[in-house]
Amino acid sequence: METLKLATEWAKAEVFSTRFFILFAILFLIASAGFWQLGKTDLAKAYIIPTIVAGVLLLTIGLGLFYTNKSRITQFEKDFNADAASFITSEIERTESTLKEYTVVFKVIPILICVAALVLLFINSPTWRAISITTITMLIIILLVDGNAHARIEVYNKQLLEIEK
Repeated sequence: METLKLATEWAKAEVFSTRFFILFAILFLIASAGFWQLGKTDLAKAYIIPTIVAGVLLLTIGLGLFYTNKSRITQFEKDFNADAASFITSEIERTESTLKEYTVVFKVIPILICVAALVLLFINSPTWRAISITTITMLIIILLVDGNAHARIEVYNKQLLEIEK
């Protein structure tokens, strides 16, 4: 039963964490509306589309992860009650796979941030400045939320390995 509680707590923490993607998505969409209504300069007007795109991307990520992890909470109980040993094994495999994916994320996103920063430095158009700054901001938000999620799943994986022993 400790394993089920552990898995459920992890999934609930993930559900809470994904709400930050949704919150930042809403903030990006509000910013876009603000730039659309109040933007007087070319740069302010250039932010309208990039902030909408970033908002929609973050909203998609947030809602997808929210519903995936929300459904996991009920599925965990069913899977655990059906066969506790295979549940632990499958969770260990899933967490290890996810940890490998995070390794890629933590290498690719900083590279994308560097590329966006270079575009910001070398291209002096308002549109490209807005795209670069919005991209950097969105990717930093993803790194912040995913960094916490990575730490959580790493701890969860270690706890599962302890239980398996």
